Amino acid sequence: MVPRLLLSFVLLALALINSSNAAPNGRIVGGVAATTGQFPHQVSLQSRDGSHICGGSIISERYILTAAHCVVVGESIQSYPPRVFQVRVGSIQRSIGGQVLKLKQIIVNKAYSDSLNDVALLELEQPLVFTKDIQPIQLADAEVPSGEDVIISGWGRLSTNGPSPNILQWNTLKALTVQECEELIGVGEDSLICLAHKVNNGACRGDSGGPATYKGKLVGVAGFVVNGCGSIYPDGYAKVAYHREWIRANSGV
Repeated sequence: MVPRLLLSFVLLALALINSSNAAPNGRIVGGVAATTGQFPHQVSLQSRDGSHICGGSIISERYILTAAHCVVVGESIQSYPPRVFQVRVGSIQRSIGGQVLKLKQIIVNKAYSDSLNDVALLELEQPLVFTKDIQPIQLADAEVPSGEDVIISGWGRLSTNGPSPNILQWNTLKALTVQECEELIGVGEDSLICLAHKVNNGACRGDSGGPATYKGKLVGVAGFVVNGCGSIYPDGYAKVAYHREWIRANSGV
C-alpha cells in the first residue's frame, strides 16, 4: 500500500508560481466547524497571493511547525524560498481575519524521505504577539496510548474531490500503536503516528502540516492518507515526540 501525500508537489509548484486557484483548499473529511479561539495554535500556510497550501502549528513566538512536503521542491529536501510563502494566524477563516506574516527561513528535516520524517520549521520575520486567538502549543514528549482520542484540525477537503469551505474544521480520530499501523498499512515506524477513523472521516488534501493534539499537546503533523481521503485505512502523521529533539535543536523551543 502506497501512502498518498496530502498535497501534490506539482500543484504546490503551480500554486506558488502561476495561479491563485491552483492550491487545494477545504476541510477535514467528516469534520465540524471550529469556533473562534478553539485552535489558537493553528495557522494557514499560504502562497503570497493568499492561496491556502497547508496547515501548521505555532510552537513559539518565531516558529511554526509544518510538514516538509508542503515546502520542498519536488521530492527533494530543498525548500522553496521563504519569500513565496506567508502564514495567516489568529483566524478560523483561511482567507480573512487574524494576521498575515512573512517568513524569514525554512528548515527542512534532512531525514525527510518517502513520507517519513515529514517535518519542517518556518521561522517568521517578526515575532508573534500572543493573544487569546494566537497561542503556541506544547510539544508532546510521550507516546499516545492506543485507542485514545486525538483531535485533528485543518482546511483540507471534505472528500477526495470535495468542496472547499472557508472555516477551519476539526475531527476526532483514534491513536494506533506502531505495530497496529504496520498491520493496517504496512508502515510501522517509530517516527510515525497512525490515526484510525471511520469511513468518510479523517484528513484530506490541504490538511498537510496541520496539527494532531492529545490532551492539549501537539502529537502529530499531518502527512499522508492511504487510498484516498476518508478510506478504511488510518492516516499518517509525523510523530512529534519522536521529532522533539530535532524541533528543539532547530528552534530553541
